[in-house]
Amino acid sequence: MKYLKIQSSKNLQGEIKISGAKNATLPLLASTILSNNQINIGNLPDVVDINTMLKLLEMLGADYSKDKNKIKISTQNLKETKATYDIVKTMRASILVLGPLLSRFGHCEVSLPGGCAIGQRPVDLHLKAMEALGAKIEIKAGYIKATAPNGLKGAKIVFDKVTVGGTENAIMAAALADGKTHIINCAKEPEIVQLCEVLKNAGLDISGIGSSDITIIGTNKKLLEFKDFDIIPDRIEAGTYLCAGAITNSKLTITNVEPLHLEAVISKLEEMNFKIETEQNKITIFPSDNIKAVNIITTEYPGFPTDMQAQFMALATQANGTSTIDERLFENRYMHVSELLRMGADIHLNGNIASITGTPNKLNGTDVMATDLRASSALVLAALVSEGETNIHRIYHLDRGYEDLEGKLVKIGVNIKSFNE
Repeated sequence: MKYLKIQSSKNLQGEIKISGAKNATLPLLASTILSNNQINIGNLPDVVDINTMLKLLEMLGADYSKDKNKIKISTQNLKETKATYDIVKTMRASILVLGPLLSRFGHCEVSLPGGCAIGQRPVDLHLKAMEALGAKIEIKAGYIKATAPNGLKGAKIVFDKVTVGGTENAIMAAALADGKTHIINCAKEPEIVQLCEVLKNAGLDISGIGSSDITIIGTNKKLLEFKDFDIIPDRIEAGTYLCAGAITNSKLTITNVEPLHLEAVISKLEEMNFKIETEQNKITIFPSDNIKAVNIITTEYPGFPTDMQAQFMALATQANGTSTIDERLFENRYMHVSELLRMGADIHLNGNIASITGTPNKLNGTDVMATDLRASSALVLAALVSEGETNIHRIYHLDRGYEDLEGKLVKIGVNIKSFNE
């Protein structure tokens, strides 16, 4: 197992190229189950979660070949319809094969994802959507057994609350269903927009893209003719590196990015008194002469993303004044707080609200433990401005969602190196 050693690195400069979005790639790879042709996909991020999804698709019978950040994939010879526990236990997003497998074959078995470090994240909304489309769902021996012998039928699906994965599964299930499906209270993340656009370009009759109200006319089991496409840039990776510029009070530019996807993040950085310049696919952050405290409430897109909460908590330790973060999406997403406290941060928790009193230049390097993907990145950010040396253990969490984090940080001047425990 590896760990990261980071020395205080306060004067950063240069550019970082953003990789493809992990959270867009996962449902898009699952959606290839609906295809009758080989597809070329570009800007594929080289991270553990993507390789796990590819391993799952390969077990189901898919063929693929990778060349750096490009992939050719075909699911024409798919025959297996069981997603086993061995794969699903390592990545919750494996549940995304449920909708397309059921839609294509009329039956499938998908292992229940099990626990998750940041909260329960139940799959009941996924299952209710499948049932609305006519599937029979049985939970047995840790597996979701879904059957629809006569195929799925178009229906009205109303989500009780916004769910990104549930929306993606419902869209993919409806794609090959018979008739019209109306999905209400959809998630609106850019990752879902791209999924819809790729399916539309493949010939699916889909409307309401980007809204909370999507209508799909299913093909009645006729597979789709996918066009080649590139994965959108990763807005969370982009936001993380903007926070690296902010916390070190450095001028930093990120490229291969879509600024529109980061409006909530940019707005909060501007509230903290950072100047931000945006171009078509580029964002530059400039140093601030007075980093101000900020109040944040996490919510569904286009609001402030829960996946940026931990990074902004680290940043708030360098602000003048007291910041608050109200985490409204996950009940156990403050596990990084105890590690930041070890580094000298002044943070108080009251239920789902965190209060961070800025302690500029007062963090100290020490040994800390990563607990989940975004918490890990918060510890990296805090280490940049901590006196001395910080050792971050269990960094395999970072490998799930950040492509070549060490290399990208070295490029802008961070003193960082990985070692074996």
